[in-house]
Amino acid sequence: MQNISENKLPEQLSMSAVQLKVGDIELMGDYYRNALGLEVLAEDAAGTLLGRGGTALVNLRNARGLQLPARGEAGLFHTALLFGTRADLAATVYAAARHDKSRFVGSSDHLVSEAFYFTDPEGNGIELYWDRPRETWNWNGGQVAMDTIYLDPNSYLDNHLSEESFTNLRSAGAGIGHVHLQVGDLATARRFYVDTLGFDATATLGDTALFVSAGGYHHHLAMNVWNSRGAGPRRDTLGLGEVLINVPSTDEVGKIAERLDHAKLENHHTGAELRFRDPWNNALRVAVG
Repeated sequence: MQNISENKLPEQLSMSAVQLKVGDIELMGDYYRNALGLEVLAEDAAGTLLGRGGTALVNLRNARGLQLPARGEAGLFHTALLFGTRADLAATVYAAARHDKSRFVGSSDHLVSEAFYFTDPEGNGIELYWDRPRETWNWNGGQVAMDTIYLDPNSYLDNHLSEESFTNLRSAGAGIGHVHLQVGDLATARRFYVDTLGFDATATLGDTALFVSAGGYHHHLAMNVWNSRGAGPRRDTLGLGEVLINVPSTDEVGKIAERLDHAKLENHHTGAELRFRDPWNNALRVAVG
């Protein structure tokens, strides 16, 4: 009998730069540089890679001519940028709120984190957040307690924004904490992301949202049907281009490829990386990193 741990993703798993297909590369580049304080890490005719402190966060790919996705299509719900301190988070929230192309969506205390939500000029969701210390998270039977409690943005900025953090906005570190997707149904999402790929299911919101992770994080990926219940495979549109997941070794890449093969799911495995798609045609890549 196969050891159940062999079917789990490694605890060192992390999320990496999210690729976005964009219609206006200049507008979107300006937004991510000036609203979110990202810097250009690489640039060519195909697009721009942006990040913080050398860490890649957003990969903008020029896709002029593609249409925007409909609200109810599968695809990206938001990309979540994780900050190391409340001051760093507050500085980026302040910069995003001041940008004339930014749309503030809301803010919440999720018990495990404090989060602020925006939408970029082409409708891609963005979460900016800070994690509370892991020892304060409340787990019960493998499920982590999360909630959505109103978080006053003005009070937050009053308490945590400093002149120093805003001045040093671009030098403060950040990472991709998680990626949240719109899908057609949660049962299919659970079969693919938990049963096949090997994530742990860490929380559910009835039949509307599923949160999954590796290594005891609250979530590396989430899927919801709030706008997209019943959605089928997505079209080639603007928006999400690719979700990148990093694992610590080529052995781990190979194990995921074997699980996809066992499930008879199409994938392309080069040894160093693995490319495949979820049931809604969202592109995923697993690589050593």
